[in-house]
Amino acid sequence: MTDVGSVKTTIHSAIREAGLEHCFIGGHPMAGSERTGYINSKAALLENAYYILTPTPSVPREKVAAYRDLTVQMGAIPLILDYRRHDYVTAAVSHLPHVIAASLVNLVRDSDSEDGIMKMIAAGGFKDITRIASSSAAMWQQICLTNTENISALLQAYIDSLSAVKADLEAKSEQELYHLFDSARIYRDSFINASSGPIKRSYSFNVDIADKTGALAHIATLLANHELSIKNIGITHNRESEDGVLLVEFYDEPSMNTAVQLLESADYTIHVRR
Repeated sequence: MTDVGSVKTTIHSAIREAGLEHCFIGGHPMAGSERTGYINSKAALLENAYYILTPTPSVPREKVAAYRDLTVQMGAIPLILDYRRHDYVTAAVSHLPHVIAASLVNLVRDSDSEDGIMKMIAAGGFKDITRIASSSAAMWQQICLTNTENISALLQAYIDSLSAVKADLEAKSEQELYHLFDSARIYRDSFINASSGPIKRSYSFNVDIADKTGALAHIATLLANHELSIKNIGITHNRESEDGVLLVEFYDEPSMNTAVQLLESADYTIHVRR
C-alpha cells in the first residue's frame, strides 16, 4: 500500500516552523501493492481508492476544493482528515498490519524444520495475511520511525488482545473462542460488502478441471471467445479452504456471472464464494 503520508506529523511540524502553513496540503492515495517500481505501475491504480488530504487549518477553502476536484478527476475518492487523525488511522489499518505480517513470516521461518515443510505447504490463508511482508523494507523502516507513537500504542493493544486469546485458548473457553472468530468474520465481511474503499469484493470462482494437457487453455479460450476479460487465473496448489483447482477472477460481477453460466453449460463444476 502506498503510504507516503505516514510522516504527516513530521511534515506538518516542519511546514509550520517555516511559516508555510497557508500553502500546504498533504495528501496520498490508499492504493498500491507490495510490489515497487515503474514496472508494477497501473493506469487505473487510483480508481475508486481513497485519496486522503490533510490540509492545514490556514489553507484557503478554494485551494482544498481544487485539490479535492483533482483527485476526483483521477478516479479516486477524496477524504479530508486532520493529519493527527490520519496518522492514527493509518497506523491501525496500514502500518500495524505490516509489522504483524513481517513478524508472522519471521516466526514461521524460525519455527520451520530444516526441510522447510511449513514453507512448502503454506496455504492461501497464510499467504493472504502475509502478502504485504514482501513490501519495501526501507520504506517500512522509515514509516515505523516517523509514526512510532501511534504504531507502538496500537501494537500494545494488539499484544494485549493476543494475550487474552492465549488465556482463552489455554482455558479452552469455547464461548470466548467462538466469539473471537464470529465477531471478526462479521466485521470483516462488512468491509467486503462496502460500496467504496480500498477493500473490494473479489469477483472470482474456482473450477474443477482434469489434470491433463490443455485443460486450462480450453477454459481461457472459451472465455476469451465470448469476450470475457480475465483479471487473474491460476492453479490452487494448496486447497485447504478452497474448492476447485483453478481460480478465475474477473473485474466485475456481470462478467463473473456470465462466465459461470458459460462454464456450467460446458459441464464444468463451479464453486462460487458469495
